[in-house]
Amino acid sequence: MVAELKNISEIRRHFHRNEDPIYFISATNFNLLGLDEWCKNFKYICYIDCYGGKHPNTFVPSEQPHAEFQSIEDINNYLLQHKEVIDLVKRRGGKPKFVFLMFDEETERLAKELGADVWFPKAKLRQKMDNKIETVRIGNKAGVPSVPNTLSVVESYEHLNEICDKAGLGHDLVLQSAYGDSGHTTFFIKSEADFRRHEHEIVGEGEIKIMKRIDCRGSAIEGCATKEGTIVGPLMTELVGFKELTPYRGGWCGNEIFATAFPPKVREKARELTFKFGEQLRKEGYRGYFELDFLIDKKTGDIWLGELNPRITGCSSMTNHAAFAHADAPLFLFHLLEFSKKKFHLDVDELNGRWADPKMIDSWSQMVIKHTEDTVDIATNVPETGIYRMREDGSIDFNRFDYHRRAVESENEAFFLRILQPGDYRYEGADIGILVTRGRSMTNGFKLTERAKRWIHGIKQGVQGRPMPTAEAGPALNDPAFKIM
Repeated sequence: MVAELKNISEIRRHFHRNEDPIYFISATNFNLLGLDEWCKNFKYICYIDCYGGKHPNTFVPSEQPHAEFQSIEDINNYLLQHKEVIDLVKRRGGKPKFVFLMFDEETERLAKELGADVWFPKAKLRQKMDNKIETVRIGNKAGVPSVPNTLSVVESYEHLNEICDKAGLGHDLVLQSAYGDSGHTTFFIKSEADFRRHEHEIVGEGEIKIMKRIDCRGSAIEGCATKEGTIVGPLMTELVGFKELTPYRGGWCGNEIFATAFPPKVREKARELTFKFGEQLRKEGYRGYFELDFLIDKKTGDIWLGELNPRITGCSSMTNHAAFAHADAPLFLFHLLEFSKKKFHLDVDELNGRWADPKMIDSWSQMVIKHTEDTVDIATNVPETGIYRMREDGSIDFNRFDYHRRAVESENEAFFLRILQPGDYRYEGADIGILVTRGRSMTNGFKLTERAKRWIHGIKQGVQGRPMPTAEAGPALNDPAFKIM
């Protein structure tokens, strides 16, 4: 008879002695950075080598010819068909388990061919939950309110005005199509000129979420729906639309985690709503890891549901490195536990109560640095992954290679994870890398701190490029319509 795991200590020991090979397959290992040190036999299979071959648990196969990637799913499907990846999985044996940031039904088919289990809900269910329109409906069922909105097909600007008059939403609006992220499918509409600018992305795109525009702060919180109940992580601020980091006005470009990120009542309410939403997800048949974006009204402190990401996300690294994760276990470990079919018992209320304690949260921030200029060239030099130090005059230097975020000792140090590789195209919107620092990157007024600006400038200064050969300068290079993290 399989013994039931009865507490955190036994759960930690279970993963410390894990024998089943578990692979996180994605463009980079950023989202689950450090999980390999909590779970034996946990490996990363990546398309981009952020570490120059120096990370002991990351495998990057050699480049093979492939069609242009249109999504993370395309990258994963390419990796699963790569001979070097297939050989690695077969050589390591066992009953392999795969986890992904994104996957589709083709990914599931390829995993099955390799004899692997996908430890996530089915792609079809995730796709359904990922629809921004569906999120509103699930939230309504759970008693988690969305910003005053209506859902409708939009045929023209006149039609949009009619819809808003009927719904009492006014004419200062935020529109979102059902799918998309990082500001690519969020449109701020205040006039006919605004509408004309995005008309081709709104008309003919099916049902659109039409929201009253509110003056709010963005926030993010992650949870994990298990058979024992929903476990809830900490509420984080979001960095959105900073021109130093992203060319996209509504684009996510980082997070901060610190104990007093929002007033206690707001934090408590966000946790309560996340728990309710997670319990509703269980009723809908979804289990495991998820993330919610909440919009917090600056004037009233009211909390509104923004969107659901039924997966790990760009802020998962923050959640899984917080002080509570080191005291107990990373949130993603409970996701693995849920899919392991291992019997376990947890007092979820007690765990959530403990994780709500401000002492369980230390202060960190991460900034996703993109190329923000409207230029295209070929990168010749990009700061390498590792620990950087800031001098008295604000300039920065590479100090040493490391793949541990926690190796950052003070606010004068930062961990940089290189995404852009020498030889890659550097175009508007291209990811250069992710910078992780102790302390805050925003002021209380939600502006970038001078220190954050110096870090961004220092990293960007280290990126050099050369003009493209004339033969290559002809075709227009567009930012791919997907983010890789």
